[in-house]
Amino acid sequence: MKRIAGMTNMRLKFPGAESLLFKDFSLSLNKGEKVLILGPSGSGKSTLLQALTGLIPNAVEVPMKADELTIPDSWGMLFQDPDSQFCMPYVDEEIAFVLENLQVPRNKMKSYIEYYLQQVGLKFDDIHTNIQTLSGGMKQRLAIASVLALEPEVLFLDEPTAMLDPEGTKRVWETIKNVGEDKTLVIVEHKIDQIVDFVDRVILLGENGNIMADGTKQEVINQNKETLLEQGIWYPHAWEEYIKTTNLNHREVKRDQEKRSIYLADFSAFRGKIEKFHVKQIHAHPGDWVTVTGANGAGKSTLLLALMNLIKNTGTCQIFEQDHNSLKNTAEYMTLVFQNPEFQFVTNSVYEEAAFSLQLEEWGEKKISRRVNELLNIFQLADHQDKHPYQLSTGQKRRLSIAASIGRQQPILLLDEPTFGQDAKNTFAILEQLEQLRAQGMTIIMVTHDLNIVKHFSTKVWSLVNGELVKESISIKSIEEVIS
Repeated sequence: MKRIAGMTNMRLKFPGAESLLFKDFSLSLNKGEKVLILGPSGSGKSTLLQALTGLIPNAVEVPMKADELTIPDSWGMLFQDPDSQFCMPYVDEEIAFVLENLQVPRNKMKSYIEYYLQQVGLKFDDIHTNIQTLSGGMKQRLAIASVLALEPEVLFLDEPTAMLDPEGTKRVWETIKNVGEDKTLVIVEHKIDQIVDFVDRVILLGENGNIMADGTKQEVINQNKETLLEQGIWYPHAWEEYIKTTNLNHREVKRDQEKRSIYLADFSAFRGKIEKFHVKQIHAHPGDWVTVTGANGAGKSTLLLALMNLIKNTGTCQIFEQDHNSLKNTAEYMTLVFQNPEFQFVTNSVYEEAAFSLQLEEWGEKKISRRVNELLNIFQLADHQDKHPYQLSTGQKRRLSIAASIGRQQPILLLDEPTFGQDAKNTFAILEQLEQLRAQGMTIIMVTHDLNIVKHFSTKVWSLVNGELVKESISIKSIEEVIS
């Protein structure tokens, strides 16, 4: 078979890192293969894709050497963070930028643009829409559309559905399967249930960036079950096995139904002058774990930003019986973990980031050190404490953003897709840590597309449709109705 991409004896080391991420690493990818790369968070999966495309070291200056390096002649790459690959401010201009480089005639561009948007399930009244007004999931679909417009021979996909709702995930994978039938596909993905039958080769990376297994999906998954469990890598039915071996019966705690941590009435939130969220009346209590569900663009992130009073809102919003506009410091009562963790990093090291909010409270140095070390150990970041936050993998960045947010243990915690990009081990570790906080009386409001979290961890579900909170479910039975 014809080798289309790969390297021989690659050595790669990030500046400031104590050891090589890849040492004498060799890999060969053949024309037409559908390859799935698995590995725990931080094992170098995204870095490997960038090396296979030549982005490292040609565009991203990371020290790298290889005895031999084969870069595809025609390739397209989809990054985990869609914002990192947009070149233009408007939807139509983003795809037109690609078409111009392919010398598509101007009079044919609109039909091409609409075709690629349709391929990923995006529809606009006006395709000249500002990209920054889109939800995270809609941005991800647009990024996929712009990559498909390249009509590349090789597609490198770095968690292409991480920020999509279940229906969007299904639709995007159907699209990728259709357009990728005659292409070489190299995929990094945690949510593998919908693609494991599509790929013909699985490469399993270890924590140190080494290849632990390489073969057919049956060989790698069936013969390395113990390794997958130990490394915390997602595999089919991982959730079912976790639930079987974990006691979640302790989750019921006595909640003070007379004490409301959040109360909303005739509450609206706006993006610019446009109303993006509205609810007639809703409330949450200490000890509630509310999951906020809905399709991409339904207003889920908008709700969280409005609760923090970071965007324009109207109506009644009470935090522990106080109007949130009258609070001197909203951050004393609640904290927000953003969908994009980089939005909230303010220091130059992992340790400093976890310590920052504690230093604002003027905790003593010993108390701060004890709490920071505890958090870094919980979230598997102790070995990275001297790194700059931007040097972390996406999954590690996400865990750092959570660690930094819960240090002070404010009574209300808002989280926007906290488990996307996480391996199984860290997903369950995050959820178990949040469960401990909930059992202590914290109110958790989490935006998520993961229906297993909705079913097994939440005590209440707020369902959003087109900016309206249309249903509140409070029993396991009614939650199952929501997610069925």
